[in-house]
Amino acid sequence: MTAPRPKSVRFRVDPGDVPADKAARRLHLTLTEFQEKLPRLIKRGFPPADPDTGMFDLEAIDEWRRARNPQLFGLTTAEKPRDPREVFDERLARLGRR
Repeated sequence: MTAPRPKSVRFRVDPGDVPADKAARRLHLTLTEFQEKLPRLIKRGFPPADPDTGMFDLEAIDEWRRARNPQLFGLTTAEKPRDPREVFDERLARLGRR
C-alpha cells in the first residue's frame, strides 16, 4: 500500500496575521529592532499583536502606516460640527447683508 498522495494547493492564501518577524519586515526592521521599538510604536497607535495568537494584522499595520500621512491617501478627518451662528453669519456676508 502506498502513502496517500498530498493534495495539491488549489489556490494560494496570503496570511492576514503574521508573526513578529514578518511584521518587523513590513516596517523594514530586524526582529530585534522591532521588539525594541514596539512599546513606542504601540503608544503611537500601532496595532498590537492578537492576545491569543500573538500574531500581527498586516492590514491594520498598513492602515496605521497610511494614517501617518493622511494627505497622501485621502484619509482626512471629518470636520467637526460648526456653530450654526457662524455658518449663518458667513451666508449673510456672502449675500451682502452684513
